[in-house]
Amino acid sequence: MLMTTNSVEPAGPRAMSEAEAAALYRLMTWLSPAFPVGAFAYSSGIEWAVEAGDIADAATLRDWLAAMLTDGAGFCDAVFVVQTHRAVASHDDAALRDIAELAAAFVPSRERQLETTTQGRAFIETSRAAWSCEGLDEVIAACGGPIVYPVAVGLVSAAHGIPLEPALHAFLHAVVSNWISAGARLVPLGQTDSQRVLAQLEAEVAATAKRAVAASLDDLGSATFRADLASLRHETQYTRLFRS
Repeated sequence: MLMTTNSVEPAGPRAMSEAEAAALYRLMTWLSPAFPVGAFAYSSGIEWAVEAGDIADAATLRDWLAAMLTDGAGFCDAVFVVQTHRAVASHDDAALRDIAELAAAFVPSRERQLETTTQGRAFIETSRAAWSCEGLDEVIAACGGPIVYPVAVGLVSAAHGIPLEPALHAFLHAVVSNWISAGARLVPLGQTDSQRVLAQLEAEVAATAKRAVAASLDDLGSATFRADLASLRHETQYTRLFRS
């Protein structure tokens, strides 16, 4: 007796929708080193850490950045991206204003304030000029004051209807990549070692994004005291390549 079975062809890969392709294109543009926010001019205190001997090679750079990412500015900025995106998506202007105000105050030094507000302003101005969309001007105005970099990214991404998690991962990748770029110029490191550090931080980036998505503003906090001191001491460093 012959037995027949109904074979089911495996489903092929799903093609990206037009909205998904547009979101990817915009994220790759906005969070690229080529996007003109001036990130190359800032080191987030890494320049002082190199001079002090805290960072001397790829391994110590990786350890320093892992701490900044998971227990310092990286996590806090990720929370601000998340909370901003949700406030814009839910049309909660009051919450957006409070988040923008808190984020602008949540920096440990004058130079970090300069860094995040300058990049935030550049991100807003460039995206509004080249990538404007309906409602963008209104949510920018709702912030009511300076817009720091993570708030700018969350705000513009939400206004364009880009899902939160891809925007958050792209933001963290951009931040870590810029830190590594600064370290590579200062230590210095070769291109291969720089990419090794980026690869080694992949798990920390994913974990930080996951924590930030589940966090509230009450979970904000930093324990990277040495990095904060580096940011403070950079201001009086004798020779400097970077603005922070």
